[in-house]
Amino acid sequence: MDGNTASPRNIDKQALLAKYRAERDKRLRADGNAQYLELKGSHLAHYLDDPYTPFVEREPKTDHVTFAFVGGGFAGLVTGARLTEVGVTDVRIVEKGGDFGGTWYWNRYPGAQCDTASMVYMPLLEETGHMPSEKYAHAPEILAQCQRIGRQFGLYDNALFHTEVTDLAWDDAARRWVISTNRGDRFTASFIGLGTGPLHVPKLPGIPGIEDFKGHSFHTSRWDYDYTGGDPLGAPMDRLADKRVAIIGTGATSVQAVPHLAKTAARLYVFQRTPSSIDVRANAPIDPQWFADIATPGWQQRWLENFTDNQAMGNATEDLVQDGWTDLSRRIRAKIAGLPADQRNPMGMLAAFEDSDFEKMEEIRARVDTVVEDRETGDRLKAWYRQLCKRPCFHDAYLQAFNNPNVTLVDTDGKGVERITEKGLVAGGVEYEVDCIIYASGFEVGTEYKRRAGFDVSGRDGLKLSEAWAEGLRTKHGIHVHGFPNLFFVQPTQGANLISNVPHNLTEGGRTIAAVVKHALDAGAREVEVTQEAQDAWVELLLQGPGRMMMGAADCTPGYYNNEGQDPGPAARLNVGYPAGPSAYFRYIDAWRNSGDFEGLEFR
Repeated sequence: MDGNTASPRNIDKQALLAKYRAERDKRLRADGNAQYLELKGSHLAHYLDDPYTPFVEREPKTDHVTFAFVGGGFAGLVTGARLTEVGVTDVRIVEKGGDFGGTWYWNRYPGAQCDTASMVYMPLLEETGHMPSEKYAHAPEILAQCQRIGRQFGLYDNALFHTEVTDLAWDDAARRWVISTNRGDRFTASFIGLGTGPLHVPKLPGIPGIEDFKGHSFHTSRWDYDYTGGDPLGAPMDRLADKRVAIIGTGATSVQAVPHLAKTAARLYVFQRTPSSIDVRANAPIDPQWFADIATPGWQQRWLENFTDNQAMGNATEDLVQDGWTDLSRRIRAKIAGLPADQRNPMGMLAAFEDSDFEKMEEIRARVDTVVEDRETGDRLKAWYRQLCKRPCFHDAYLQAFNNPNVTLVDTDGKGVERITEKGLVAGGVEYEVDCIIYASGFEVGTEYKRRAGFDVSGRDGLKLSEAWAEGLRTKHGIHVHGFPNLFFVQPTQGANLISNVPHNLTEGGRTIAAVVKHALDAGAREVEVTQEAQDAWVELLLQGPGRMMMGAADCTPGYYNNEGQDPGPAARLNVGYPAGPSAYFRYIDAWRNSGDFEGLEFR
């Protein structure tokens, strides 16, 4: 996959762009995100039930902790670990799942694994001494790493599982946060962290008749192994041997699950509205001797920085990870390096980006022809859009699954399933009778923060976060918000905004928060807050950058990257990152927190 040696293709760019637009247009819907159903509080709320961990009754908490964190995924774990390292040990993580893990607690569907290399994706590998077993770790290993972090840093001691925050309010008089939950808790915290993330609220497609189906159904984030047989470790789903199964959706989840369903179901129907781009994954075990040689002190930080440098057009002289993510970046760098001096400007670089993308996508589509035996099926599995219009997928068994005689691709030509009946699904006027429907329809991403989090936040003088962000996200570093003292966000936007490897954003956020909290405690300060001036200056700096670039471009096929093809409104212009790119941001934030000045923050 070395883009530096790939031969340029003779591509009719105008014809290709016309094809992209045609495929986009047939998928545009006026309802945008409203096409999906909100499950919480509805008659479909049973799809949210936890099938993995029994609910345990407990007494409500009414105590005080130094730091409370909402969300027990990577964000909460890395922040809790960094706080523990600087001496803040009474950290309480509030998590709606039955254990740590966040999206990796819920996603236990067959074949689930990370699509960014384990060495840079799994957090705190060096601190926990864990060697990933393979280049792309499977879900059980990632969940185990989350649990390992929780144990090593004592984060289980104060954790509240199967608990959802219902209200979060700053007490001006007491100068602390009051946290209320659905378990009757009402406790306080000096500091609060929010890491609810975008991938934890399941959504279902708003297909007419969805309640009429008399067979079995579930969402992939609540996989029903009692029905299918098997387990997250990969045991065969033997209870499907006589079952007709339908899976709706062909995104990253379905790409991983379909090969396993294909092996065991009597009949598998894959209902596709838009195909994913499927590049080579080339997963392989990690050699212990090789790992021992490279795992010298600071190894994971070096790998993180190298991956980001390769992704962000940094100054990397080597590519440690060498995967599909860095492949496109290498291609773009090579094209830019070959530009004449008078074309090394934003327009010229954008053209180089586009040329590289065209070539890459042509290769991905050509790969389909070499793998899928039936030409018509293969043609319908080809992705006609830019690679970064949707989350790129990498797999070496998904396309092959369509060669199995028991697997049928039901391509809806962008229209989706028409309706669901008592016996099955209707697409293209044809009813497909099935025993089980699996919804691989993903999570809420484009909905408002308050809806996804499940609560609003009340800051100083009762200011609501939804009001402060009514015209878009406004922060400093994506972490601090004026009017909300002692509150910290852990997420990528308005920071590095590195979407290809979100955990890098989270680990740096955790480091930054720990440094700020330690400084406040050492100084005897009861409040820390970004000034209005510093926040405004940061937002102004962000707006000097290139904006959202290719991701979410108006000519992309609809998906969660581009708000389902709908105009996201003026607030979306603030959903950007540091103008000089992720690598520069990480260097900047490291210097900012280590200077000890914490420019822009007030400690009182």
